[in-house]
Amino acid sequence: MPDEEYRTAVTRLELSQSSRQLLEQTISEWRRGCNIAVDAAWGIDDLSSRRVQSIAYDRIRERTELKSQHAVLATHHAAEAMRSCVEQLGYRSGTSPTFSSPTIKYDPRTMTLFEDGTVSLTTLGSRVRCSLALPEESNGYQFTFLDDDAWSLKQSTLTIRGGTFYLHLGFRRAISASESTAEDGAVLGVDLGLENIAVTSTARFFSGSELRHRRREFSRIRRRIRQTRTRSAYRTLSRLSGREERYARDVLHSVANGIVEEALRYQCQVIAFESLEGIRDRIPEASFFHQWAFRQLQKFVQYKAESHDISVVTVDPANTSLKCADCGYSASANRPTRNHFQCEKCGTEANADYNAAKNVGLRYVRRGLQSSRRTGASRCALKSGTVTPNGNFAPYHDGFEAEFTDKVAIS
Repeated sequence: MPDEEYRTAVTRLELSQSSRQLLEQTISEWRRGCNIAVDAAWGIDDLSSRRVQSIAYDRIRERTELKSQHAVLATHHAAEAMRSCVEQLGYRSGTSPTFSSPTIKYDPRTMTLFEDGTVSLTTLGSRVRCSLALPEESNGYQFTFLDDDAWSLKQSTLTIRGGTFYLHLGFRRAISASESTAEDGAVLGVDLGLENIAVTSTARFFSGSELRHRRREFSRIRRRIRQTRTRSAYRTLSRLSGREERYARDVLHSVANGIVEEALRYQCQVIAFESLEGIRDRIPEASFFHQWAFRQLQKFVQYKAESHDISVVTVDPANTSLKCADCGYSASANRPTRNHFQCEKCGTEANADYNAAKNVGLRYVRRGLQSSRRTGASRCALKSGTVTPNGNFAPYHDGFEAEFTDKVAIS
């Protein structure tokens, strides 16, 4: 479990008309500042927040009315968007990110929370102080963070939806190892891939076929538009890029929701992914888009799982796609095709992604198995039962028959 955990509490703001106007003007300038940062830094090799800030900060201060800290936040937000765009589409697409959504970032320097349930926000002019629309009941979830000194305020987002202002308050707190429930809980393994975006150790498959089809369609349209080489064509390309990214994010949100639902269904306290470090070497055919999508999906699952007190962890990815989840034998010949797994030693056959997902969950369950200090009772959730670190299979109590490939032996 990580050393810190993060949560978000969404709260509506109660604003006077003058405060609304000031915040709307500030949001408009914020968007302009983000676009200025993109114009200044798009095309450079180093898109780190520090580098983009060094290039774009002075321009934003000269061309907008943003105050100092909001100019800094605008450069960082633009840097993150540009990195995401390059990972997804690459520079060769000619399409840079643009900012049009009515949102703005705040941090502890530009926002102050008070004990009386009000918040002070930096604007282009004087600060706006307004009330948070908190629930009347003292057990409202916002009070979990507002009334507990262990939670500290971090970067937050103000957004306008349907004419109403919402503040997405970000909180952070340090956690100790004793707070972890992972040692005694069920673990859901998740494998990420090209054919299937994600497959769980409980045999839930999330196909990537529709997403691949839509990306091919977007690519075909982009090629046709580029041939015209007009100014309007480049504007159209920019809008198309936004549509493509929004569609991809919607798909990934849906998959993330499904993964968390699966964890809740099987009463899992942990969701385990493979570490994405070195993924270019492990899956050379994965495009920049796939690498971006995998990272986004893990981020989405992370914050969705947090609201249910489910931990998200990563494990060493070595040989999870080649190792038999039944007997533990590992060989490249075990996977004759992308989709099919057949163990040369014990003969177990399974979908290759499903076998890999079980290996991911089992790797977390078996961490430190040889250590005398290990006392937990962690177990991997499979389609019809659970497996302990020692390979003992226990079917679920609802009467489901255990699959042959669910009876996993210790290796």
